[in-house]
Amino acid sequence: MSSNANRTSSFSQEQELILPKITNVSQLDKIWERLDTILLALQAITDLTPQNILQIAKELNLESVIAERRGLWRLPPSDSESKSSRNQQLEIKKARSLVLIICHLAQQHQELIRRSVSLLEQATEENQPPESITLLAKYLDKFLNIYQESTENRERISSERLSQLALKTLIDLLFYSGNNGHYLLWSVILENSC
Repeated sequence: MSSNANRTSSFSQEQELILPKITNVSQLDKIWERLDTILLALQAITDLTPQNILQIAKELNLESVIAERRGLWRLPPSDSESKSSRNQQLEIKKARSLVLIICHLAQQHQELIRRSVSLLEQATEENQPPESITLLAKYLDKFLNIYQESTENRERISSERLSQLALKTLIDLLFYSGNNGHYLLWSVILENSC
């Protein structure tokens, strides 16, 4: 598929994702926190860098979404200016575009994500800790490290709960890597933000 076809496809997908009416800042914070966690998991399993993500955003003609973010794995600032209704709608449009970027990246790395989830299922069936499998151990270690580095705006949680979050998000990534992953991710995010 050509780069122009990718851009057209992304634009039409973005238009198809409904924009909700955000009624308070905490809803917006929940949306960004979830997206940040998914991006973090994607980085931890694939070794993506912020530069790789910016490149995909550029290919999809969505670079303005990420360009204004303080950091890819940190929540946006919650200053009084960003609390206005107009800015909230702008942030939700950025979140919608970020969903497309995440799902595109997940599709590109679907085989690795699928293998990781398969190894997790195998470990569970055999009553082995996920950390006993090299790929999952590296993923968990990287997820925990990145998460803890980016906790300035987040509540600190125990390593056990953080590992559970990492494994659940890895499984979620498999679903988001499918053809309609952007619809699924967007609907989950909107449902969880209410």
